[in-house]
Amino acid sequence: MSRDRLLAFAQLLRIPNVFTAFADVALGACAAAAVLPAMPVAFWLAYIVLALASGCLYLAGMVWNDVFDLAEDKKARAFRPLPSGRVGKGTAIVLGLLLSAAGLALAGAAGMPGQAAWNHEPLAYALGIVAFVFIYDGGMKRTQLGPVAMAMCRFLNVLFGLSLIPEAALDTEYRVHLAAVVGFYIVGVTWFARTEEGASRKRDLTLAAIVIALALLLALLLRAKLHAATGPAKPLAALGTFAFPYLLVAFGFLIGRPISRAIGEPTSQRVQRAVKRCVLGLVVLDAVLATMFVGLPGLLVLFLLPPALLLGKWVYST
Repeated sequence: MSRDRLLAFAQLLRIPNVFTAFADVALGACAAAAVLPAMPVAFWLAYIVLALASGCLYLAGMVWNDVFDLAEDKKARAFRPLPSGRVGKGTAIVLGLLLSAAGLALAGAAGMPGQAAWNHEPLAYALGIVAFVFIYDGGMKRTQLGPVAMAMCRFLNVLFGLSLIPEAALDTEYRVHLAAVVGFYIVGVTWFARTEEGASRKRDLTLAAIVIALALLLALLLRAKLHAATGPAKPLAALGTFAFPYLLVAFGFLIGRPISRAIGEPTSQRVQRAVKRCVLGLVVLDAVLATMFVGLPGLLVLFLLPPALLLGKWVYST
């Protein structure tokens, strides 16, 4: 396969962004390490399978996005792989089906290692992700509920990353709250990006930025909830690090600077730059959230960022 052909497929798949899906699962693994006693090697191997499943489902979503948008892209984004003819529509459909099937199969397999019985939750969440991918790409993206549908994919992906943890070790309340942090963040980012290729309104960008800020506030509330709900004899009491709030504020500045510039002068270039920072910044957010559970070692999730940034020099992310 020629270099140009490989680049076309990399652009179709939005390869740099797949590391954000891995980061969601890495966040789940950090939560598992914090709340569970020593687990067998098979359990942690299951997390690798879970990450591969998440990656396949994410890449499938990128393919289906361009398949459903083909008619629109022929008019507005003719440079993309499908409208330019560098990748055929039939090839993209087959690729989307294979990636979706692989993601579901891997999700089912992840529920097997290290378990007394098959854990159906990874497959259930994977099916939910696939459903919302088609709901979003199939038409909801063009409605006011588009950002919510996109956020549901990421909300379910975080729950997917937590699905190997027994209910007794981490309550549903905390799982949903953690997933909601990432979900609200994606609502804001998706809303911010809705008109990134044209004229964006300052009012819409400002409201989207407020939603992103609310996501960070939700993270602080979760940390407070974890502290309030645990005593010195309970495992959760040892979670996290004093640095968590400061890391969260630092993350706010990391994404806030390009966001404020885009709001001040909403050109397509500035908006796209802010969106790219926020999309890849999801790896940073997951790393910061991981420190809430395992302390500073949670920042190891940041090792997923360099390959994403490197690939992003050749492949667009939005």
